[in-house]
Amino acid sequence: MAEFKLVVKTTAELSNVELLDILKVRTAVFVVEQNCPYQEVDDKDYTARHVMLKSADDLVAYTRIIQHDDNIHISFGRVLVVKAFRKLHLGRRIVAATIAEIQRRFPDQAIKIAGQSYLREFYQSFDFKAVSAVYLEDNIPHIDFVLPAVTA
Repeated sequence: MAEFKLVVKTTAELSNVELLDILKVRTAVFVVEQNCPYQEVDDKDYTARHVMLKSADDLVAYTRIIQHDDNIHISFGRVLVVKAFRKLHLGRRIVAATIAEIQRRFPDQAIKIAGQSYLREFYQSFDFKAVSAVYLEDNIPHIDFVLPAVTA
């Protein structure tokens, strides 16, 4: 079984190759696979913290940590596992690592995310609570979820 290394970097810390790999994989998953033309690269990428699982130098799973639009919560999104590495529970591993990173850096802030509605049970397994009805974002059903802040 392949060994996976966790890497967390700000956009400024990424090498040119790492940034291109991230953008290539995100576009492949969110634009091409999901047949969803939208502005995949956005202004949030300038200040994002990128959480990556790598096998050797290959990106196999990814999320980005950002400030939520409400400026109250921390958020993460662009959760993906590269197609060739699916069914290895790497989605669970990258989300757990992302939550741990947020709780380490921002222990007093709740996490609010917009998750695809078919992943409701997956996010609830991390103790996220659904806080909205299902709504369409880029024509894909989503739900807002919140994970309370860590208490000391």
